[in-house]
Amino acid sequence: MKIICILLTAILLTSCSGSNMKPIDFKDQKPRLIIEDYLSGSVKAWGILQNRSGKVTRQFSAELNGKWDGKQLILDEKFNWSDGEIQKRQWKINKIDEHNYEGSAGDVVGIAKGYSYGPAFKFEYVLLAPVKGKEIKITFDDWIFKQDDRVAINRATMTKFGIKVAELTVMFVKD
Repeated sequence: MKIICILLTAILLTSCSGSNMKPIDFKDQKPRLIIEDYLSGSVKAWGILQNRSGKVTRQFSAELNGKWDGKQLILDEKFNWSDGEIQKRQWKINKIDEHNYEGSAGDVVGIAKGYSYGPAFKFEYVLLAPVKGKEIKITFDDWIFKQDDRVAINRATMTKFGIKVAELTVMFVKD
């Protein structure tokens, strides 16, 4: 009986560990997403936030405006949530080399790590999210997939203590 419990626990833990998808899996695919190019200028976005059971809890539209100076992307984001909340964030994203990035923002804990291959950009970071008057640390596993010159799709899984608490789906359209 003890062996069965151990095996069941191992199966449950590995099934909850998230995706095995890696940015390098997309290295030979097109169109190539160069994040500093795509997010330079004006980009519009629309998205939904779902709780861990999949229920849509909030919707938003957003305006993004990026400026690339050859080394750093300054990205201003303004989110207009369906409940009337307006949220702003400024990212500073540094290109380390062809495939690696680091970023920071006022509500991000530490340094965000970015990885770019083919049409995919993965961003990993911890965000201080406002929840019921408090700020809690939420880990983001954030993926952007370029569809064509104007459209990209963003899918983010948010976890706390390794357990999925929400998902975010966003459609970006470059002006």
